[in-house]
Amino acid sequence: MDDFDRFVNDLQREIDERTHALYSDKVLAEVRNPRNMSRMDAPDAYASVRGPCGDTMEMYLRLDGERIIEATFTTDGCGPTVASGSKLTTMVRGMSLAEADALTPDDLLAALDGLPAEHVHCAVLAVDTLHQALANQHP
Repeated sequence: MDDFDRFVNDLQREIDERTHALYSDKVLAEVRNPRNMSRMDAPDAYASVRGPCGDTMEMYLRLDGERIIEATFTTDGCGPTVASGSKLTTMVRGMSLAEADALTPDDLLAALDGLPAEHVHCAVLAVDTLHQALANQHP
């Protein structure tokens, strides 16, 4: 291994150590392999919300009566925003509308094993977008 390769490996190891010090394994898994990150054709409920940091999240829901059978999202946000949307859309699948509407940012943060204080607004954005989508159901 030459000096450059050694430098790159050492730098990657340092980045990985710092990242793991800030984010839980659950957050990192959602960021690296986000689930349900796509637009949905003809959703039964939809919302687009811009958060205080400038990130935008869109959420799409497919319903079967009073139950969410599919949920997807898109975002132009950072890793913690992607993790929040991914985890939340997974959580709500199969929930009743009332159960989903009762979810709080603290519920999402618990499911992610937390976020650093400067990224808690990402969980708030995801839950706010869900609540807005629930309020925007198409008859």
